[in-house]
Amino acid sequence: MVSTLGVAVVGFGWMGRVHTQAYARVPHHFPQLPVRPELVAVADEVPGRAEEAAGQYGFATAARDWREVAADPRVQAVSIAAPNFLHREIGVAMAEAGKHIWIEKPVGLTAEDARAVAGAVTKAGVQGTVGFNYRNAPAVAAARELIASGEIGTVTHVRIRLFSDYAAHPEGALTWRYERERGGSGVLGDLASHGVDLARFLLGEIASLAADTAVFVPERARPTGATAGHTRSTGGELGPVENEDYVSCLLRFASGARGVLEACRVSVGEQNNYGFEIHGTKGAVSWDFRRMGELAVSRGTSYQDQPVSTLYVGPGHGEYAAFQPGSANSMGYDDLKVIEAYNFLRSIAEGTAYGATVEDAVHSAAALDAMSRSAESGTWASPA
Repeated sequence: MVSTLGVAVVGFGWMGRVHTQAYARVPHHFPQLPVRPELVAVADEVPGRAEEAAGQYGFATAARDWREVAADPRVQAVSIAAPNFLHREIGVAMAEAGKHIWIEKPVGLTAEDARAVAGAVTKAGVQGTVGFNYRNAPAVAAARELIASGEIGTVTHVRIRLFSDYAAHPEGALTWRYERERGGSGVLGDLASHGVDLARFLLGEIASLAADTAVFVPERARPTGATAGHTRSTGGELGPVENEDYVSCLLRFASGARGVLEACRVSVGEQNNYGFEIHGTKGAVSWDFRRMGELAVSRGTSYQDQPVSTLYVGPGHGEYAAFQPGSANSMGYDDLKVIEAYNFLRSIAEGTAYGATVEDAVHSAAALDAMSRSAESGTWASPA
């Protein structure tokens, strides 16, 4: 028997829309789910935004204050897509209200914030899913299986990159993303958090690291109105960019493998250039998000001059079969969020966590805090 689950979305910028669309699509791709999401409520502090969302997507209720969602008995699960500085307050309140949460990374401004949310989730006995969507790519799942099977031997080193130009324009508005008090870290929390999750998902725990950060666009104009996504602004008062545009980080894994993680939000000429190259004692595997359904794989017994082949993922790799019937059919970013919604709803239905959890967010946040300490001190640091 299929039951209905009342869901709400708090924060209706771009990511709130992505979550909403994922809820709408998940029954089509995963009809075996014993629960069906019902769009009960949406909240956003920007005047008119929640009402517009309700009209477009069919939410039963619209509000400006997220506390109305927390108090609504019809709501059993909540997507939290609000700015970083609100993650802790909203996440803890929703868990304490007995509501399951699907919260976007990085889950607050610090590891302390992430731990507070994780603690509230554990105490309340609810599920907590986190938006580390890149691990949901079927090719990443295939890479993990290939590594675990020993096909490339013992992993020796990895390079993880996350380059984007979303903040490259000097007229990019000085939104909350660039402020310490509301955004916390810059590219660390935005992109490097994904890199840390991929590193842990594929290779295990990070034992220590050494990082360097930089700000390349030191001032931006304050927005003169409501913003969503990466808005450009001119004519507003100039203010300082308070968090980093760039990070490079050396990694030492508990396994003994070494790594390099590099992320930048002002990389002119780069659009979502995310991926990894992993080398082992017998082979290698690499992935580029922009060619999401492909893996470059080298394996065999040649060692020297060993060729690289392209593996097109298909049914049998991750959740690919829920979207396409045969290898080399394309998937997209939004499909990864549908998989995330599926993991969230399945976790609720079965009472067992699937996919990235708030504990994964704690580990990622601890690594990000260590990167900040390392960049400030110029020394190696260990995730706390």
